[in-house]
Amino acid sequence: MYQNYSTMETALPLQVTFSIPENHEARLISRFVDAIPQEFLLEDTSHTGRPAFHPAMMLKMCLFAYSRSVFSGRNIERLNEESIPMKWLTGDTAVTYKTINNFRSSGHATKLIKYSFILFSSLLSDNGLIKDDALFIDGTKLQADANIYSFTWKKAIDRNETNLNQKVSDLYEELIQSEVNLCLSQEQLEDSSGIEALVEAIEEELAQVEQVIAEEKQVPKGGSVHKRRRRTLKKYRNKCIKDLLPRKQKYEQDQETFQGRNSFSKTDPDATFMCMKEDPMKNRELKPGYNLQVASNSQYILGFDIFANPTDTRTLLPFLSTFPTMDLFQYIVADAGYGSEENYQSIIDDYEKVPLIPYGMYHAEQKKKYKNNPQYRANWDYDEIADTYVDPDGVWFSFSHYSTRTDKNGFQRQFKVYKADEEQEDSRLNELARTPKGKLRTTSVNYNWEYFKQQVKENLESEKGKRIYAQRKIDVETVFGRMKGHFGMRRVHVRGKQAVHNDIGLMLMAMNLTKLMLELGRWTAQFSHHSTKKETQQILSQKKAGFCCVSFYLELVISQSRFLLRFGLKAWILD
Repeated sequence: MYQNYSTMETALPLQVTFSIPENHEARLISRFVDAIPQEFLLEDTSHTGRPAFHPAMMLKMCLFAYSRSVFSGRNIERLNEESIPMKWLTGDTAVTYKTINNFRSSGHATKLIKYSFILFSSLLSDNGLIKDDALFIDGTKLQADANIYSFTWKKAIDRNETNLNQKVSDLYEELIQSEVNLCLSQEQLEDSSGIEALVEAIEEELAQVEQVIAEEKQVPKGGSVHKRRRRTLKKYRNKCIKDLLPRKQKYEQDQETFQGRNSFSKTDPDATFMCMKEDPMKNRELKPGYNLQVASNSQYILGFDIFANPTDTRTLLPFLSTFPTMDLFQYIVADAGYGSEENYQSIIDDYEKVPLIPYGMYHAEQKKKYKNNPQYRANWDYDEIADTYVDPDGVWFSFSHYSTRTDKNGFQRQFKVYKADEEQEDSRLNELARTPKGKLRTTSVNYNWEYFKQQVKENLESEKGKRIYAQRKIDVETVFGRMKGHFGMRRVHVRGKQAVHNDIGLMLMAMNLTKLMLELGRWTAQFSHHSTKKETQQILSQKKAGFCCVSFYLELVISQSRFLLRFGLKAWILD
């Protein structure tokens, strides 16, 4: 059950102070959120208790606040109290900062943000605002809302856990020598349940000793042996309960938190320590953060995701797998940090797209220094019939065997290994055919990788490929410049992966709507200089200004005549 919610637009204009201009950003935000279908916008709520705030109102509040570079929950609450456009969006409803923070960290907000980007991408595509069917992808690091010294390193945990396991094994041996009834394997001792089994065995032994001491009628000379045994067993028990078991449980919890990462922050366990682009001290200090991946076209953000690993190479395929509007694009454009055999193979074979992604040595291979360097196999002569290589010194390499290498992510690479012939043409070549340690030289060739490299090179050197790839720097890089420079978002403002995902999503969608509003303002200014309907239609067709959004309209005044530019899900309509 939700509270009754309506904007001031549907009310009688009795409160003059709540009126805002027709071309205000708040109206665009309101129309865009209202375009989301009710089945996505609403969710099942309790039918008892106080009604919840309407999700449309909460989403409009957050989008407008982020467009004004207001990110704190308390500041958003204050903006709602002082800003007329915000009051217009909320219907002058008082909302506390706790409600705002709970909404933008909720799973329902995550679904709304994801659908907002799907809707925005489809609207751009329907009205021809996507250029060259190209998806520009790049990443940046955002610092987490966490203490920079609250780090936990996996290497340290592994080392300390190994030392702890050794202490548990030594204690187990001491208990065996003390004739405590135990039968545990080494695998059981390396788990917290094994330490708990040790405690239970010690407790049982203590209970038996206590019974013997109670039945003891006369204390022998030199003290009771059973009491000394009781003190020893209590010492072992206290050591397990107060030291070994808590440390073991903490290490196991830390290992679960890592989830394949090499570090995490105690303040925000989902954040990973990585190098930031903002490095004032120039010492590559590691700070807790998130790796933000963004896909854009025409400087509009069409999708995003956050990752814990700092390398871009391993984020491309997971990012594309969660991208819902891949069918709208034919070209995948990114920098050399994304170039790898696994990425090329998946984009070409699985997604059937054209990768405009240079590999690591692409730019270096274009230089004379590389072409004249005899160390690189690309400069050797190859005999296809004999399947042999000849280096610039004249050393022959013949096929030796096949080799398979598996990286830490599980991707397998197939290699053909060529080994230098033992008998060369002369003694000088025999010396050059061996390493300083006397072994025959070898070279490995990955023909699958060479095939993808050749395909990528042809795509990048084509006329269309050059033109599209040249747009990468002025497309997706501009998005990061606006986000960090203009809107001032250099770090996130909430903690937890889901909350951070929503925080960034609200910022990027607010950037989209702000940019759209600026372009609509420029188009409106152009229309005001034309006096006929025919000239207006020509400008619309040239500029592709028919951006669609359910029930969104602009009133354009042309020679004292009004034309309503109404946006729908299929196309724009000019009346």
